[in-house]
Amino acid sequence: MTATPTDVRPTTETTIERGAATSTPLVDLSPKSGRHVSRGVFRTWRGRALRVLVPLALVALWQLSSALGWTTEFTLPPPSAILEAYRELWSAGDLNAALPISLQRAGIGLLAGVSIGLVLGLTAGLWKIGEEIFDAPLQMLRTIPFIAVLPLFITWFGIGEQPKLILIAAATVFPVYLNTYHGVRGVDKKLVEAGQTFGLSGWRLATRVILPTALPSALTGIRYASGVALLALVLAEQINAREGIGYLLNNANQNQRPDIVIAGILVYAILGILVDVVMRLIERYALPWRPHVTIG
Repeated sequence: MTATPTDVRPTTETTIERGAATSTPLVDLSPKSGRHVSRGVFRTWRGRALRVLVPLALVALWQLSSALGWTTEFTLPPPSAILEAYRELWSAGDLNAALPISLQRAGIGLLAGVSIGLVLGLTAGLWKIGEEIFDAPLQMLRTIPFIAVLPLFITWFGIGEQPKLILIAAATVFPVYLNTYHGVRGVDKKLVEAGQTFGLSGWRLATRVILPTALPSALTGIRYASGVALLALVLAEQINAREGIGYLLNNANQNQRPDIVIAGILVYAILGILVDVVMRLIERYALPWRPHVTIG
């Protein structure tokens, strides 16, 4: 029996058009850009404000505790006395002469420690023989507090500049080594297999796949080592220091000047903050592709 025109089923195009005409209107699920921008600006300024206001509040509480007599000026000088100590040290030229020397010590020791840590971490991470040679001794040595080997360094290297630099370098090797080693070993095997699929092997595979993937972990190790370098600097400058911030602290301690002692300690703290800010900037520019995930 020949089908009449009324028996013909509607085509796909006709069905789609009818479905589009009778379907529920589409809902715009795209994020509201204006709201997200304003929220991002608020979070940025909130973070900046809190970073400034919280330290200022602590300083105000510190000054208030001294004004109310909760602390004595000999045990905990108020911030006003600390500022006066800074003014005294700067006008006498002691502080501006000590800062470059301490920074040079920390910088040289950190550079040596980072270099050694990177080489050992890459060697142990990339080659099995490197792991078998270096990992076990370094895992044992890193558990020894570097303050415990200070007497040995004085016996071996004397009381000049050499033990100070070696102490800082030895303290900064292990954070860089551990983070670099685990960064290399933590590379996803699927990435390595993908690189091998495209014909990469040996050094080409290491430089184009493994090392870029391990870079965030290595930079974290360097950032941590930068803080450790300042901690080691505090100890190193107690070894018969004749220059530097540690020398100022020793003299202030002998002269019973707690205001200058606290001023020197705060200098170390400020240097630590500046070093951390520099490392954050380096990470941001070296790793622009890394996402910054927060929950609030």
